[in-house]
Amino acid sequence: MIKIGNITLEHPVLLAPMTGVTDLPFRRLVKRFNAGMVVSEMIASRAMILETRNSLRMASHTPEEFPMAVQLAGCEPEVMADAAKLNEDRGVQIIDINFGCPVKKVVNGEAGSALLRNEPLAFKILEATAKAVKIPVTLKMRMGWDHNSLNAPKVAKMAEECGIKMITVHGRTRCQMYKGSADWEFIRRVKEAVNLPVIANGDITTFEDVDNAISKSGADGVMIGRGSYGRPWFIGQVCHYLKTGEKIAAPPLEEQRDIVLRHYDDILSLYGTENGVRVARKHIGWYSSGLHNSSEFRFNANRSENPEEVKQLIQDFYQSSLEKSAYSH
Repeated sequence: MIKIGNITLEHPVLLAPMTGVTDLPFRRLVKRFNAGMVVSEMIASRAMILETRNSLRMASHTPEEFPMAVQLAGCEPEVMADAAKLNEDRGVQIIDINFGCPVKKVVNGEAGSALLRNEPLAFKILEATAKAVKIPVTLKMRMGWDHNSLNAPKVAKMAEECGIKMITVHGRTRCQMYKGSADWEFIRRVKEAVNLPVIANGDITTFEDVDNAISKSGADGVMIGRGSYGRPWFIGQVCHYLKTGEKIAAPPLEEQRDIVLRHYDDILSLYGTENGVRVARKHIGWYSSGLHNSSEFRFNANRSENPEEVKQLIQDFYQSSLEKSAYSH
């Protein structure tokens, strides 16, 4: 269990915020598998206070996701504070501040991991946001801008002084982007710098990774991002493993098919059929990866603009995978 201010997370396994992935349908699905906490896609704080249609959709949430965090990015303390307040008023339970995004467009706007290079501004953002709301505010960041400035422990201490309630560290620098491997041992330096829950993030895709990340970092929990692509049940498997030591298998193929179809319907109802078909493609690709005839299936599913046809392709694909696995047994 992890305490974030007045909120208790039952499981120390969190879904990472991922642009274009952790929308409402995906979060809801992962939450059904017992994730301790799910986080929205990163939302630009300025877009949030302008209440753009896209930002409101990204911040939309349902009671079954509780506790869910909205992640905000920006470089203007007052705007970040206003965006946090707006989300609090809309019923969000936790605000997460992004000091981790390495993408050029975000960094060039002095937001995301660029703030690790500007500690005075980082402090103002943390302080203004934490003061603006009564709900807990958390922080997600990287180890530093590059290996010559690994200042995450210092920024974490600063965040704690500002009233931040939990810190997640992705074990890479901004300059590494997603290359190399996550340095879980470094996260221990952040853990030792603060009296807050610290979450380890980066490269956690197996049960062994979970063990290594926790033992090397001393972290209170793990945040899983790309490890959940095409297997929203993985976070649930990790929750069960940390609680019992037992490694449960992925759901059987029939159940996987039902999960995919339900997820697909959810995507269509959020985005509308035309956009929904396109949004679903990456998920369909991840779900089918490694299964029999998946490349042919992906080719056909990616070409189709017809939602009913795609649905039929999903059903046929899983049916043939089920037959193939029954035959091989």
